[in-house]
Amino acid sequence: MSEQKLVLKSTQIFDGSGRQSFAGYVIVEAGKIKAVGSGDVPREELAGDVEVMELEDQVVCPGFVDVHTFFTGYAIFHIGMDVSQVTTTEECLEAVRKYEKTIPDNRPLFGHGWKADTIKLDGLEELLSKEYPSRAVILFSEHRDTCVMNAFAREIYQFTPETCYPESYYRIMREYLNDRDFIEKEWKRYMELMASRGVTAVKEMGFDDFYGFTDFLKEQEEKDLLSLRVSFMSQPNGDPINIPYGKAMKEKFRGDMVRFSGYNRMTDGTIASGKGDLLEPYEGTDIHCYQEIDYQAIEEEVRLADENGFRYSLHAQGDGAVHKVLDIYERCQREDGRCVNRHGITDMEFTDAKDLERMGKLGVTAEIYPQIMSLDPGEVVKGNIKRTIGEERKQYYWNRRKMVDSGVVVSCGTDLPLMITDIPESIYHSCGGFFPEGGEPFNKQNTMALEELLKAWTWGGQYNLGMEDKLGTLEPGKLADIAVLSENVFQKSVEDMRDVKVSLTICNGRIVYTLGGRTI
Repeated sequence: MSEQKLVLKSTQIFDGSGRQSFAGYVIVEAGKIKAVGSGDVPREELAGDVEVMELEDQVVCPGFVDVHTFFTGYAIFHIGMDVSQVTTTEECLEAVRKYEKTIPDNRPLFGHGWKADTIKLDGLEELLSKEYPSRAVILFSEHRDTCVMNAFAREIYQFTPETCYPESYYRIMREYLNDRDFIEKEWKRYMELMASRGVTAVKEMGFDDFYGFTDFLKEQEEKDLLSLRVSFMSQPNGDPINIPYGKAMKEKFRGDMVRFSGYNRMTDGTIASGKGDLLEPYEGTDIHCYQEIDYQAIEEEVRLADENGFRYSLHAQGDGAVHKVLDIYERCQREDGRCVNRHGITDMEFTDAKDLERMGKLGVTAEIYPQIMSLDPGEVVKGNIKRTIGEERKQYYWNRRKMVDSGVVVSCGTDLPLMITDIPESIYHSCGGFFPEGGEPFNKQNTMALEELLKAWTWGGQYNLGMEDKLGTLEPGKLADIAVLSENVFQKSVEDMRDVKVSLTICNGRIVYTLGGRTI
């Protein structure tokens, strides 16, 4: 950590406590926040080796926290060879042959960037199967939603181009997460990306036992190479819930940079696909969900985790799924009515108001996706809503206002790489209620105030991680994780909010990012 004292002066200090921003200063020394105050910096604090940053009306915040990320999914975008420029089957086959000569014989041949929407590689799978009968070849599309793979790859990894999603291709993760040359470069790039977004802490979803990636994290921690705090969860996928693994991880990581945060699992899916579980049937049907969900098995896992002192985060999108998840949490350990282990619900696309009140009383944390409206044009989303749940129920879509009013602690995630953390963009969507194209706000009555959203990205995230005693607000004695937004977001038009950038990021007292690339 930096030994030089750093003083940040701004007319807009947002300390994360819930009060309005104020003109003043934040002093950082020896990795911690030494002082926070309004008005002028005390004269004695400017003596000696001090760097003073005059930030004018840039907003100084606690570091941002993304509570739902997948580094494993991010890495797939850069795995193996780059086939983004190939245009024919022959070009691609020749590129694979050249790439083969650059890596050891015992490694699979991976690739990324295939433009599946416009480039048809007819016959390539058969050619790859013939040329590489005992070596796996997989070339992922640029959106990771499909791939080209030979017969040997299908056999050993047990998925297909039609089931090309992380829960199916998890078997290849052990391959690339233990490729040290690849993973060191990708992890460094990932930390730099997050620093450029003001993110100083993430909660990573790791399938099963994270396939050896925790050894890499331990090395990074011990060598003091981390510029990003990592809490990680185990998502049972290929194996059942592993309680001994969780206990071992809690013992292995006892510092402030890397921690084990419990377990995670999906319940239902999207409402647009019919896989969301609804309290009332889909429009024009008697169907509540177009897939079977084994809530009994989910509850058995949650209760086992809870009995062993671990938290669980369940991903629920429909109001029926949220209701049933809360039923499960009600049967967990509680004290004064609130869950002892800070269980959470992720996504919460469509919710019932009474369940949000129940959620607040239970002390269950919300993990919302404030940028989710960025993914599709408004007409597409509104058309899907009309088709699936109808106009009357539309009013309960993305009801963050009711969450806050019900006393629910709200935190923010992106499901990265589905979305890349962008706090100004999240303000545009979740405070303004706008779809990407603008126009009339959607369910404006359900939006959050700007201060509430910033608190969710900061203190709410650290509360989610169980670190609010050390992080999440700008207070003397807390660890110095700080993000600075380039403009006064409290005065800027919400419609123009996406122009704002992160200008400075500090993690553990170190400057890890500056807009414009200042040399640190």
